[in-house]
Amino acid sequence: MSSQVPESAAQSMPNGLVTYSVDRGAAVITLSSPPANTYSYDMNRDLDQAILQARFDDAVHVIVLRGAGEKFFCAGADIAMLDDVTPQFKYYFCLHANETMNRLEQTPKLVIAALNGHTVGGGMEIAMAADIRIARRDAGRMGLPEVNLGVLPGTGGTQRLGRLVGKAKAIELMATGELFPFDTAEKLGLVNRILDSPSADAFLEDVIEYAQQFVPPARASMAVGRIKRAVQTGLEVGFDAGLALERELQQQLFQSADAAEGISAYVEKRKPSFSGK
Repeated sequence: MSSQVPESAAQSMPNGLVTYSVDRGAAVITLSSPPANTYSYDMNRDLDQAILQARFDDAVHVIVLRGAGEKFFCAGADIAMLDDVTPQFKYYFCLHANETMNRLEQTPKLVIAALNGHTVGGGMEIAMAADIRIARRDAGRMGLPEVNLGVLPGTGGTQRLGRLVGKAKAIELMATGELFPFDTAEKLGLVNRILDSPSADAFLEDVIEYAQQFVPPARASMAVGRIKRAVQTGLEVGFDAGLALERELQQQLFQSADAAEGISAYVEKRKPSFSGK
């Protein structure tokens, strides 16, 4: 039996800066702070809550993260806000942003960043905490230009960019503050694919359609989530520890209904119908 659910009405998080809905097994989390979806401490609190809601929502198998509107995924932190707070607040702001991105990265459900517009500064750092990044062709640019403000990318940018493109290229991109189109991002390995969607709404629909391949009954979403956990955590520890983690996650899957279904379907030469359990 399919565990897919119909689209739910968008629900605003407490500060009204992030919305949450479920569409065909995908949680759609939308950064909504016009005109550029810049984030503040309040937005990060909303995002943190939305991530937790998606994590605990049994109807959710994939998370899609997007920005509201046509022009921006996210332009990063609200600079005017940072200009108005103390250095201590800035430190805790960065710490909370790190914790929120880690929660997104460690949630055992696949996260797809739908880059519907410019994805710069902290916006690119949010996108890099996703597992897969899909961009709308010619809709915007990417980059970490924080050096132009006399600071460094402080929401995981120095760490995640280096892991994605290698140390030398990451240092060059951050030291120059270069902004580049999605085509270049795809060549660098920062974007998995680019879609030729005619509008932001069509792009979201295309991304959700792409996400359907990871949702039951087509795919064992629990296995997808454990693959993610094995890679995200396993590559950050020693090889032997990574293998131990892999074995433990595999044992969880061996006990799942989807593993029983997948193995039975293979033996019986039929297409499996997964439940995500």
